[in-house]
Amino acid sequence: MRTTRVTAAALLAAALLALTACGGETAKNDSGVTQISGGQDAKKAATVLDRPFNKPELVLTDTTGKPWNLREQTKGKPTLIYFGYTNCPDVCPLTMSNVAVAKKSLPKEDQDNLRVVFVTTDPERDTPESLGAWLKAQDPSFIGLTGDFATIQAAARTLGIGIDPAQKEADGSVVSMHGAQVIAFSPKTDEGYVLYGEGTTVDDYTKDLPKLAKGENP
Repeated sequence: MRTTRVTAAALLAAALLALTACGGETAKNDSGVTQISGGQDAKKAATVLDRPFNKPELVLTDTTGKPWNLREQTKGKPTLIYFGYTNCPDVCPLTMSNVAVAKKSLPKEDQDNLRVVFVTTDPERDTPESLGAWLKAQDPSFIGLTGDFATIQAAARTLGIGIDPAQKEADGSVVSMHGAQVIAFSPKTDEGYVLYGEGTTVDDYTKDLPKLAKGENP
């Protein structure tokens, strides 16, 4: 069993605060929110929380342009939530691809029940249309959400994930600094009880998803 057990309070109180820049860089985060990068032991994929996160009260716009209520739409469903952006050159597409591939190993009923929610950290560029097209290439069932940046940032903070506004670099590229964790919510309690860092592999998700689909510890 490849699991680390920690408390949400411990994660939020940690002293080292860093954000992930797609492209492999890190930066200081002054938001007061701890960033988790997959647990202290690199050999362990899952971080199980003794004190799970509450699901944020979050209403954003989905890829069809309609309001989407996170709590209502995922109630009683195993749910994976990730904050990222479609112009990310590496971490975000790799994370979504790994989840998409692993999901295919689940029985059809579990695949249908699983909710994978991608919340953009760059809502100015990630419109419902562009977000929908990007996610369709990953898995048509993935849910994409966009909306007001401050609302997205506040929701991420409640989960211990920091997000900075997108910044234009000297070369003209735009980079969104964000925490790179996938948070799994239990269908039994609707609480976020497992974290995965950016180093989580397809094999890791493939091994854990059957248990996450049932609300069990991986």
